[in-house]
Amino acid sequence: MCPALQAGMEPQLLTDPYESFMRRHLRYYGYFKENKTKEEDILLHPALRTRRKEQEATDSDSDRQSALDDQKKLIYSLLLESAVFKSRQIVFDKQEGQVIPRLSEPRDLFSTSKKNGLLRPPRWPTECEVISEEISHIEWEPPCPEPFYRHTGKEAMPFISYEGEGKVVYEISPAYKGSYFTGSRSGGRRCAIDAPTNVDGKNSNDLQFESRFESGNLQKAVKVGTYEYELTLRTDLYTSKHTQWYYFQVKNTRRGVPYRFTITNLMKRNSLYNEGMKPLMYSEHDAVIRGEGWRRRGDNIKYYKSSRSQDGATLYCLTWTFEFPHDKDTCYFAHCYPYTYSDLSRDLQGWMSDPARSQYCKLRALCRSLAGNTVYLLTITSPSVNPALAVSKKAVVVTARVHPGETNGSWMMKGFLDFILSDSLDAQLLRNTFIFKVIPMLNPDGVIVGNYRCSLSGRDLNRNYRSMLKDSFPCIWHTRAMVKRLLAQREVLLYCDFHGHSRKNNVFMYGCNNRGRPESKLQERVFPLMLSKNAPDKFFFKACKFKVQKSKEGTGRIVMWRHGVRNSYTMESTFCGSTLGDRKGTHFTTGDLKSMGHHFCDTLLDYCDPDNSKFEVCLSEVHTLVQEEIKEKLKRLGRDLDSSVNLSDISLSDIESSTSGSNSSESDGLPAHLLHMASKFCQKKKRLRSRKERNHMYQKRSSKHKPKSRDNTDITEPSSQTAKSTPSKTSGKVDVERRKHKTKSHESPLFQPDVVQTPTLQMAEKPILTYARKPESVSVKPLLINRLPTSFVGDFSSFEHVCPRHATLKSREPAGGNRLPLIITVIQRGSLSQDSSPIKQHPPPFHAMLDYNNVRSNVSDHVLKRGTHNYWSRKSRS
Repeated sequence: MCPALQAGMEPQLLTDPYESFMRRHLRYYGYFKENKTKEEDILLHPALRTRRKEQEATDSDSDRQSALDDQKKLIYSLLLESAVFKSRQIVFDKQEGQVIPRLSEPRDLFSTSKKNGLLRPPRWPTECEVISEEISHIEWEPPCPEPFYRHTGKEAMPFISYEGEGKVVYEISPAYKGSYFTGSRSGGRRCAIDAPTNVDGKNSNDLQFESRFESGNLQKAVKVGTYEYELTLRTDLYTSKHTQWYYFQVKNTRRGVPYRFTITNLMKRNSLYNEGMKPLMYSEHDAVIRGEGWRRRGDNIKYYKSSRSQDGATLYCLTWTFEFPHDKDTCYFAHCYPYTYSDLSRDLQGWMSDPARSQYCKLRALCRSLAGNTVYLLTITSPSVNPALAVSKKAVVVTARVHPGETNGSWMMKGFLDFILSDSLDAQLLRNTFIFKVIPMLNPDGVIVGNYRCSLSGRDLNRNYRSMLKDSFPCIWHTRAMVKRLLAQREVLLYCDFHGHSRKNNVFMYGCNNRGRPESKLQERVFPLMLSKNAPDKFFFKACKFKVQKSKEGTGRIVMWRHGVRNSYTMESTFCGSTLGDRKGTHFTTGDLKSMGHHFCDTLLDYCDPDNSKFEVCLSEVHTLVQEEIKEKLKRLGRDLDSSVNLSDISLSDIESSTSGSNSSESDGLPAHLLHMASKFCQKKKRLRSRKERNHMYQKRSSKHKPKSRDNTDITEPSSQTAKSTPSKTSGKVDVERRKHKTKSHESPLFQPDVVQTPTLQMAEKPILTYARKPESVSVKPLLINRLPTSFVGDFSSFEHVCPRHATLKSREPAGGNRLPLIITVIQRGSLSQDSSPIKQHPPPFHAMLDYNNVRSNVSDHVLKRGTHNYWSRKSRS
């Protein structure tokens, strides 16, 4: 219950001292009389109202209801006109001549600061350095259209210097330390120094560059000549792609000097600079003195292929010359007219501060971006008391700036909002007819950091409208959810997303063919045709495409169309200018871009005119244009058009070429932070190779290196005569005999069976121990085992230096008959001298001996390790 309506209650019920004071104050000045307390109690207290109904049972219901309505109107009008009440939850609005109470919105829905009334400052990734200076520009329209640059064919292509050459005058550290976004902060990280340059003193003639501000993206500037500079743009954060947008500051200028600037790492094969587009320049001196803003300037403009490459991708260069108009001026260069997140905040604040506009325009926060910036949603419509009238209104959804480098989309959006929020009769008619859902900036994070195409997830948002990753793509996820809720409530007549195009002139649209609906065939082309008639010098209908490509399935245009929005479009505006009518060969200005927003609203009125004569005329013209297009297509294919060909049976997708927008295939896939998690916790499983592949790889590897000779150790029990003839310094000690056995072929020893031979024994009763492994199928594990020498038979009982706990170990042969290799380590006592035996000492991880007829035999050391053969070969040769 509203505290302001409690004036007629008893004093003991008023717990707030302020409310008790206001009640006595208003009664003193005659606003409330004692004879009105009964009426107020009837309105405010259900118990008293029920008692009053019992007392006045003789009154008719109609008289009682009319009395209650009159009393409500009286109190509501009194509260609305009085400025002394302190309302906490209920707000009273005048709608269609009536006073309507409503609940006030929660304060958290608005991202405004209560201290100064301004919107919150942008949030940057924590690694990004940001200067404290706030950059802003004035809006200005040139008095005459600015013509295209005319190429002479003599434009020079400067040779790009190698890395390390020239003088680095500006270079900032990479804007991110890792490969994915980790956190953000308001205002970014403050710079340790004012400018990261190598300028030698204030009197130096070197230009001073800066780009650590909103939407700036210059990474490096190198002075390669007296007045020549090579510039490197920063790629989109957490990617290695998308260098097209540029925006940077230049100081310490000299007047009348022809400077040459060359951007060295652009990645698009073709550009509008080959069609006559000029760079944009802004002078702070001219803005202050003359009131002039952004202008198209530059000579000797050339866009060409570079001799460098980056990650296997070909790079392209843009070069131009320019003479600054003033000395010691601060100038800016940009690819298109900048429109930052702060510019949007200032415009929203201006629109919302108007009391009249706030009645039909509500500002809400749709969601928060990855960095915590607010994605704003505007709901624009005339308020209506009749619920049936409000439900019958159709909706129109308009979005912009999903690609942060396409600033022309924001200027068209600004023109649209200026018109729809104006006091003109056409704007009032649109607000009475439709409910507009407007998202002026879908990708605020990318706009802030100066990206061209991606968000802080490192992905193109306009390829992920089907994604279910809410935390990775919050902006488009909530946009899609908002449209789905809207479709459940009412019909969405039209959806349009404002974009910019870097390789085509004029303004045009991409739509979707309504297949399977004979009653609505070709109707999706009517709205673009009407728009071309309203803006004949800017909009080019023949450049519109309506093909639904599989590679564009994740775009907002196709996703909304599949959800049920028949008229779903992407409106593309060129970065350059017009080739139509009186504006042919001239650049677009901010006024031209804003006028497209005005024409969009006019076309919407024409499209929904109750008198559908315009619609029928345009639909008939569309049929004629499509038939002519089919005939031209068949003629180019060499097919004769006879009477047997039915034009209605030909698919429209077959006659249309694909939409030649930017290719974002390199930005598809999971977000950067999820890819990092996947690479960390889900290591790629190694593919097991087949036996044939392993053999081929080994043969190929072994053919590159000359095989080395390998010594095979023969294991035998020498006779007593042989033992006596062998000289030894210590009697009763071990005598090891080794013989060399060199390979006779250059093939790999892994493919040959190891044959261990023994010399002829003098004692006939002692058999010759010869072990030969049976050739087996080639594989890695058997090959490694076959390289190992086998053990011999003997007894540990006669050797004092062998650990007695290993004397009981016996040999065990496998069931197949092939003896497995045994690892034997002989431990020698400390009293033995090093020269008494050639046996090498090793730690005792394993010990084993075999007993064969209780005959003493010499012990050989077979420490079966990879690479021991070379050691024994060197030992035997020494």
